[in-house]
Amino acid sequence: MNYLDVFDLFWKQVTISVEEGRFAKLTMAKTIGKPNLRNIFVRPVYSEDGFKVLLKLRYRSIETEDKEDELTLEEAFVVLKSHLRKSFSSVLLFTTSKDVTFKINKKGAGSITESLPTFSEV
Repeated sequence: MNYLDVFDLFWKQVTISVEEGRFAKLTMAKTIGKPNLRNIFVRPVYSEDGFKVLLKLRYRSIETEDKEDELTLEEAFVVLKSHLRKSFSSVLLFTTSKDVTFKINKKGAGSITESLPTFSEV
């Protein structure tokens, strides 16, 4: 299955974990090549305006300052999707009930695997 279709299924799990209050964090890892961008982290932010996420771009170079933005979940989805297969080949969702890993193989196929949770509380 095409990695974008699988990523949409993965993102449904992200949305459900947020709705159920189980979302702990999301990380983009496994860079492709040696880009300056090392990781992207997404953490929950609960505010009076409702649920938002803090999206942090972490860079390898000391000269490049890390960037942080507070976004809606939909805005974060657009940013993360734009980095798939260009900069990163895996995305890890950490919830209080399970960890979910999305991976793209060399042929461009996506897969989702689940494992025991890393976090016990948000």
